[in-house]
Amino acid sequence: MTGSIDNLLHETRRFAPSEEFQANAVAQAELYDRASEDRPAFWGEQARELLHWHTPFTKTLNWSNPPFAQWFEDGELNVAYNCLDRHVEAGNGDRIALNWEGEPGDSVTFTYAELTAEVKKAANVLLSLGVGRGDRVAIYLPMIPEAVISMLAVARIGAVHSVVFGGFSAESLRARIDDASARLVITADGGWRKGKVSALKPAVDASLTIGGDENPSTVEHVLVVKRGKNDIDWVEGRDLWWHDQIAAADTEHEAQPFPAETPLFILYTSGTTGKPKGILHTSGGYLTQAAFTHKNVFDLHPETDVYWSTADVGWITGHTYVVYGPLANGATQVIYEGTPDSPHGGRWWEIVQKYGVTILYAAPTAIRTFMKLGRQIPDQFDLSSLRLLGSVGEPINPEAWVWYRDVIGHGTTPIVDTWWQTETGAMMISALPGVTTLKPGSAQVPLPGIHIEVLDEQGTPVGKNSGGLLVVAEPWPAMLRGIWGDPDRYVETYWSTFPGKYFAGDGARLDRDGDVWLLGRVDDVMNVSGHRLSTAEIESSLVSHPRVAEAAVVGANDETTGQAVVAFVIVRAETADDDGEADVTVVDATTLGVTALDATTLDALSAELRAHVATQIGAIARPKQVFIVAELPKTRSGKIMRRLLRDVAEGREIGDTTTLADAQVMTVISGTVG
Repeated sequence: MTGSIDNLLHETRRFAPSEEFQANAVAQAELYDRASEDRPAFWGEQARELLHWHTPFTKTLNWSNPPFAQWFEDGELNVAYNCLDRHVEAGNGDRIALNWEGEPGDSVTFTYAELTAEVKKAANVLLSLGVGRGDRVAIYLPMIPEAVISMLAVARIGAVHSVVFGGFSAESLRARIDDASARLVITADGGWRKGKVSALKPAVDASLTIGGDENPSTVEHVLVVKRGKNDIDWVEGRDLWWHDQIAAADTEHEAQPFPAETPLFILYTSGTTGKPKGILHTSGGYLTQAAFTHKNVFDLHPETDVYWSTADVGWITGHTYVVYGPLANGATQVIYEGTPDSPHGGRWWEIVQKYGVTILYAAPTAIRTFMKLGRQIPDQFDLSSLRLLGSVGEPINPEAWVWYRDVIGHGTTPIVDTWWQTETGAMMISALPGVTTLKPGSAQVPLPGIHIEVLDEQGTPVGKNSGGLLVVAEPWPAMLRGIWGDPDRYVETYWSTFPGKYFAGDGARLDRDGDVWLLGRVDDVMNVSGHRLSTAEIESSLVSHPRVAEAAVVGANDETTGQAVVAFVIVRAETADDDGEADVTVVDATTLGVTALDATTLDALSAELRAHVATQIGAIARPKQVFIVAELPKTRSGKIMRRLLRDVAEGREIGDTTTLADAQVMTVISGTVG
């Protein structure tokens, strides 16, 4: 990694906070000083300030048996009480907690009082079904209010939820049910996606019959929300309608306190092969860091802000920055069921306009998709309410960062580019708005209370203007507490590379100022003629070209160089003349085929892009091949599946495509390359 080529660091644009933003900012620079003096004590301060403790803690961190941490171990709290009841008791029951928007255009609003009442009833339903403290509940729902209610109800009674993204197959669902020994599944008949109902209950039915009578499931009941109104099969005695159970439930439920290290949820990492890897998070430390980061990184003013994270609750972003962080802070937020382009390409911006969204948190993949479609779509909507933008999921290249700020943020909003993982539980690296001078493309600095290092392969810190392996050098409150049922795997996977330090699996560079630039997964580093090149660096170079909307780079085996750089590029739907007006339509973005370019133009553009990379980075990084495609293979969470592109580049049979949002994409790409 230390030999990776420097191209991102040529970015010279800087955006200091405005005086007005700075004057009203939640976060202050002194947070860094307080945290650096005594990290555990700093987190203790945050836990006391941000949360309600039924039993105050006296022990902040127990690190006597690393890597098994205990935070606030002798304290007791209830996570759902912190997210709901205390806001009602403080007089904020009439504040809107959730503005829910369905894909077809239906909508529901819940105040904090109303949401608390629903969660109390749901908690009583769970108890009536025999679910108790420590039991596991699988949640397999679309992005509807019942998903949030279910998670909070499980947390309220001290049980453990395992949310499974609704795009996963019956086999994937069953593997997660079995690993967690779930007693209950909460699902829906279906949910809306891309203009039609996508069935969910049939996948649950199929999952519970895998292996037949010789392999019975641990599931005793299936609780079904009626959302899609699609026809479903029914197993008497096992299947129950959500609405019937809620209607019959007792409306009173007093939240009981649980020790801070009580398990809160298991979340299985995406892309798992073989036995699922269940990441375990507990209560007190997780909620402390979720609330702290949500408040400070998003500059939250709960009395006036309308916050929207576009993530699904099936992913860690949905857990921390849709459910637990915002509700712990008493925020008003938007949640949306469907896709960004249904029923039209401006759906997101229509929602921002409708609810007056002030804070928007989205993935770079979505941002680059909007770039591809052109600014004429967001320009049709009033986005003036937006005052802060966030990015999550993968490194955001500088050009997408600037487009996001200029087009969506009307050229003024700060952007917080956040790095964290399922395993870290909450944000670890990010700018603090109002404090940090922003640098497009850089995650920038560890948050107060977080100790990040970049090491070479021998474990030595690399220093400024160098690259290496990203590690977390000291325990943090929201850290995973293990892999469910497999402590040895936990130690081996995360703590064996550099003993005593958590290895994140990502590469990073420290620039001349010491700011962090994420380079993607270490397994996405290529070795070309002895030079280690990051896919993220080359992708960023490609996207900086005015004709390119999105790019994915892989290393393919090459007899001469060991590996060769192969790029797959989506061309922007429009380019701009010197006057800034849209000029050339390049790709028909409504089809999977690249229909608007003839072979000669394609060859010329490929050559131009190869030369562009060589100029920006160096000849060693010049792609051997550049394929112009209309789509890239992505999961429903927006992750690019580079292993499938590697299969194409090396002429192999395409691997498993079951987690793709659209499996047809690989057929078209194979035809384009062939």
